[in-house]
Amino acid sequence: MEFTASQIAELLNGKVEGNEDAIVKNVSKIEEGKPETLTFLANPKYNHYIYTTKADVVIVNESFEAEQEINTTLIRVPNAYEALAQLLEMYEQSQPQKTGIEQPSFIDKTAKVGDFIYVGAFAYIGENVTIGDNVKIYPQTYIGDNVKIGDNTTIHPGVKVYKNCSIGQSCTIHSGAVIGSDGFGFAPSASNEYKKVAQIGNVILKDYVEIGANTTVDRATMGSTIIQKGVKLDNLIQVAHNVEIGENTVIAAQTGIAGSAKLGKDCMIGGQVGVAGHITLANGTKAGAQTGISKTIKQEGAVLFGSPHMEMGDFHRSYVVFRRLPALKKQIDELNKRIEQ
Repeated sequence: MEFTASQIAELLNGKVEGNEDAIVKNVSKIEEGKPETLTFLANPKYNHYIYTTKADVVIVNESFEAEQEINTTLIRVPNAYEALAQLLEMYEQSQPQKTGIEQPSFIDKTAKVGDFIYVGAFAYIGENVTIGDNVKIYPQTYIGDNVKIGDNTTIHPGVKVYKNCSIGQSCTIHSGAVIGSDGFGFAPSASNEYKKVAQIGNVILKDYVEIGANTTVDRATMGSTIIQKGVKLDNLIQVAHNVEIGENTVIAAQTGIAGSAKLGKDCMIGGQVGVAGHITLANGTKAGAQTGISKTIKQEGAVLFGSPHMEMGDFHRSYVVFRRLPALKKQIDELNKRIEQ
């Protein structure tokens, strides 16, 4: 594939600064840019690379201001990162797409299958499953009884979707994810043994949800665990039974969300965050990495840090103090000695 800077700018509604006929045949990172490649600059931390990169074309934000001479062609767009995502999506869609049903695979005779689907070898599709059009189910995937899968959804190799779960349109579920495994429900008995509580609910993934590799979403004890439209979950996340995650919330890797927690829409949750059960996070809540959220957050747009959590400003003020605790203790010990003397 070969494009000029002007052709790329036209696709992105961008403005070219430099050689409109600069040729692009591949992409590269800005710090490793090579001739005839396209790269981008969105993070100011990487600004210095734009003066040394060998890439012929760089996508930049409209607000970017050069501090010295630049020897490459720029394409200015409102949001460089979003523009790159648009280009990469177009490239991926241009690649050959798998279709058809490979053998050996099993599709129960009661299943309803849409048009232009792909089912990879060693996939299992159970009773009364409904699969929409243009769905891709890669090899070694398990789809349990009564599952519904919407149009244009992609399920990567090794995914397990338990019975009665529902997956919306244009979802992506990555390898090793488990949708609908039992919630962690056990009732203690007088003999200190634990009796399993049957988990008879399901999981509902709404449209445009993405689930990362080896992430698990537990089925509800009763009712549904619900992942609303546009939610993006990273790899290695645990979502417990009866959790609800609001629209367009994004959650980074190794986060754990305990049972019956309710996360609002537009939340941003960093890596290794812990959310206690039976609490609610207001819309727009942001939590830094390793935050422990133990209580309901009522203020929309709150920014949280620390464990147990506190507001960002309080955390930074507290950090100034507790990072100096050894020195403060030494001062107190010295003062006590003087008082005793």
